[in-house]
Amino acid sequence: MPTTVLITGASAGLGAAFARAFAAKGCDLVLVARDKSRLEALAAGLARDNGAVCEVLPADLLDPAALATVTDRLADTARPVDVLVNNAGFGLPAPYPYNPVEDEERMLDLLVKVPLRLTHALLPGLRERRRGAVLNVSSVAGLLPTGTYGAAKAWITAFSESLRIDMEPYGVRVLAVVPGFTRTEFQERAGMDVSALRDAVWLEPEAVVAKALRDLARRRPISVTGRHYRAYAFAVRHLPRTFVARRMARDRRPPAARRD
Repeated sequence: MPTTVLITGASAGLGAAFARAFAAKGCDLVLVARDKSRLEALAAGLARDNGAVCEVLPADLLDPAALATVTDRLADTARPVDVLVNNAGFGLPAPYPYNPVEDEERMLDLLVKVPLRLTHALLPGLRERRRGAVLNVSSVAGLLPTGTYGAAKAWITAFSESLRIDMEPYGVRVLAVVPGFTRTEFQERAGMDVSALRDAVWLEPEAVVAKALRDLARRRPISVTGRHYRAYAFAVRHLPRTFVARRMARDRRPPAARRD
């Protein structure tokens, strides 16, 4: 029986790259995102190119009824899901003090509450079958004091590391995927100005996914793509936290408040 993989945020970026990679491995897919037309186009392409069996499940995961539909699908023992990729997310254009609190709550719900709910729905089946995996897309932002987005991603990484230990006796793998700047729609949707970033900073989604699947096979706890980001992750653990916090806070200020 083919492995079935459910991917959130599957319509573009890392989610679509995960879908293509798993389809190439012969997996069946459950594709979750808000945009039904983009999901259908992706599913059609995967069926054509890889013969993949794709289930399209349009859902706004911030809507309680839609979230319940996805949790029910994950808990359906008649159609078991073997791998969950928690990838859906978004960022905000300004630092926390300058965003509407309602937007901050929505971001926190999607980045933290939704993966918590989806993972919890799937785990009983994975424990019973004694196999499967959960991949949680975090960020290098979670390694630094980078505001509420980084705080949410820090939660995802810590949650993944802890859950990995809890699930080891059942043969269930858990991986935190920790990318840096990746060429997706994320930055544009968040209203981020990334024009000053050098080309060397950027990762391709396919590279992030390929590294993640290699690290999953090796049962590693965390996957960081790119030597420069791995060096960065190592360095920030050894720098004084106050220094890092002040440096990151300077970058988070609105443009009018920054000083050269």
